[in-house]
Amino acid sequence: MIPSTSSTALLSFAPAITLPSKNHSVQNRRVVLEKCLGLSLANGRNRTGVCLVRRRRREYGIVASGNVAATFWDGWKPENRPVAPSLSDIAWPSAGAFAAMAILGKMDQVLAPRGISMTIAPLGAVCAVLFATPSSPAARKYNMFVAQIGCAAIGVLALSTFGPGWLARSIALAASIAFMSYSGAFHPPAASLPIMFIDGAKFHPLNFWYALFPGAAACILLCFIIAYCKGVVDLMGIINPPQKHILQILNPENGP
Repeated sequence: MIPSTSSTALLSFAPAITLPSKNHSVQNRRVVLEKCLGLSLANGRNRTGVCLVRRRRREYGIVASGNVAATFWDGWKPENRPVAPSLSDIAWPSAGAFAAMAILGKMDQVLAPRGISMTIAPLGAVCAVLFATPSSPAARKYNMFVAQIGCAAIGVLALSTFGPGWLARSIALAASIAFMSYSGAFHPPAASLPIMFIDGAKFHPLNFWYALFPGAAACILLCFIIAYCKGVVDLMGIINPPQKHILQILNPENGP
């Protein structure tokens, strides 16, 4: 902040400039000072410093408050997309998720006499990631399997160490996020596996087998379902532009 001072003292700080004129007048120094500070100096010996302070406060204060308000409300607005999603972009992810859950549901009927179930809530989020956002990092197979196995094992350790309750759930969730961040295998649906194990008494007899079943095992089945769909696409020759989304699902490495 520049202290209040006379115009003569302020102008004494202005650098010397070389102009076509023979001498450097006070007005020339005033122009240099205005360009350096980005402000205009008011005439008058006692008002110069006050005007500088007030104008700087008015300029920066308004801009800062506007940016904060805009940033806050931008998160509540829908994303601006250049074009509306096509029918294939809506139909193929939904059809793939339906087929995956239908197959897993039929397997549950076969395994029901043994008290085993393949369909768990986190698989809904996994299907959404695989079929709706196939090119995202969370849909990579490495991220999916490392996160599923690691987070499930963390849930088993948290329950055996702290017992059921809020402390075990909180520590397991925090440790799962730290594990995914450290390993670089970020797969958000896997963060729900520890909580599901701690609160689900039917999973407790699995102990550390929970790291492989049902989460990782069901993800393997989802990969087989996607591979089967790829074979159907290749057989039918579905390569038209309207069906580009299913090809992106089956080959996420190619990008959007």
